[in-house]
Amino acid sequence: MDVSFQLYSAREFTPWDDVFKRLAKLGYTQVEGFGGVYEDPAACRDLLDQTGLSMPSGHFFPMEQFEDDINKVIATAKTLGMERLFCPALPPDQRSADAAHWQSVGERLEAIGAKIRDAGLRFGWHNHDFEFVTCGDGRLPMDILLETAPSIEWEADIAWIVRGSQDPLAWISKYADRITAAHVKDIAPQGECADEDGWADVGQGTMDWKTIMAALRSAGVDLFIMEHDKPSDVDRFAARSIEAFRTY
Repeated sequence: MDVSFQLYSAREFTPWDDVFKRLAKLGYTQVEGFGGVYEDPAACRDLLDQTGLSMPSGHFFPMEQFEDDINKVIATAKTLGMERLFCPALPPDQRSADAAHWQSVGERLEAIGAKIRDAGLRFGWHNHDFEFVTCGDGRLPMDILLETAPSIEWEADIAWIVRGSQDPLAWISKYADRITAAHVKDIAPQGECADEDGWADVGQGTMDWKTIMAALRSAGVDLFIMEHDKPSDVDRFAARSIEAFRTY
């Protein structure tokens, strides 16, 4: 079973060569990239090859990279062997309760997606919780983005959907044809793991991952990425999470 690991989770536990070796030893076969490993794509690719890992997906932030330096983004992705590129967020100053703003963002994403697909790659959006804050007209930004950018994929971060006070199963059902990848992470019980921003290792929190995984697989999702936004011990997180995931 291929299991991926979002390298952002290990950003405070480098050097990367040690991280890659430990992930491979635990049984991970894939990693998901982020800006912290793109400085020297060729060197990163060497580490992947040395450890037998692949990088089928990657996050590129901010979104303006896709508009102002798309050739570099595509070159980085191809050097690292990526197939899917995701825009993972908007900075806080670009978030708004104005539905028209989100429609504009969606239009930009749709245009970016066309260029990425022209390069033989795939493109989508990765959510946090701010996309589930109701706009002034009563709609949710997540709906607006997916409606305005009908050709993009959705890498659903399930735990952020929950933190956005939404039912993840309802969203998986509603957008089963758009969700192609998912972040697998867990939420600690209320009051626990305060030093880790309330996140938990997969299988150690409150998320019903067995039910959620069944829904995601039924929707055709084929890329699952373990993530923890602020682990105090990345080896503990990586080991517990892949062990739990194998039971789902």
